Amino acid sequence: MIALTVLADDQFGAPTPHELFDLPPIIPGVDWLTKPVLLAILTSIVVIVFCWSAFANPKIVPRGVQNIAEYGYMFVRDQVARPFLGKDADRYMGLLLTLFFLVFLWNIMGVIPLIQFPVASHIAFPAVLAGTIYVLKVYLGMKTQGPIGYFKNMMFPPGLPKPIYLLLAPIEFLSNLIIAPFTHAVRLFANMFAGHMLLAFFSMVGFWFLFEKLTPLGAPVGVVGVVMTIILTGFEMFIQFLQAFLFAMLASMYIGGSLHPEH
Repeated sequence: MIALTVLADDQFGAPTPHELFDLPPIIPGVDWLTKPVLLAILTSIVVIVFCWSAFANPKIVPRGVQNIAEYGYMFVRDQVARPFLGKDADRYMGLLLTLFFLVFLWNIMGVIPLIQFPVASHIAFPAVLAGTIYVLKVYLGMKTQGPIGYFKNMMFPPGLPKPIYLLLAPIEFLSNLIIAPFTHAVRLFANMFAGHMLLAFFSMVGFWFLFEKLTPLGAPVGVVGVVMTIILTGFEMFIQFLQAFLFAMLASMYIGGSLHPEH
């Protein structure tokens, strides 16, 4: 995909991956304030205002914002929290609900006209969230089981022949403390990065062949580009929701594993 886009840049003047994701500062001289940072700040404010409006003064019969928020709350509670946290689900609902809403807004920015940039397509943002969940996971595990008990239960699950531990212990260590947080961040990043690239490529094809170089032979290619852009936009919105769900679900699973090692 990257090769196709770079080739397109040489022939059609389309943006390269570098131009799509390495964005300049919004204010000259303020290097940290780029489009992804601004969108991350704005989406955080939207989540805070949305949750405050819905739950600060809840009504017995929900209306408006509270009604929408309660549907989201019930979805996260029943599909994300309770399957992995059980009786502790309500205690961590604030964290999991915020994660779900925030990541979903990060992602949906990629298909909103004029904005069209998924925040999670920059690895730094999902990495910070995954790192936070990782620190919380280790902290809760050591608090609940004790430092020695936490690492013992993680690396040496009971009931196996002792020679197996020579192979299993390093695998469990790598899986739980290195691979898990890495894949937690990269799964979200890779999906948003690839989706943004695909939409940029097909929209560029449609624009170029229908408006820049309209010819009898090129017009059908342009139409295909437009149709693919529409189809992929719908598919991308589904993926954006799915990735928000998976990110929150994995966070719940990691927290539940620390609180309930027997499961």
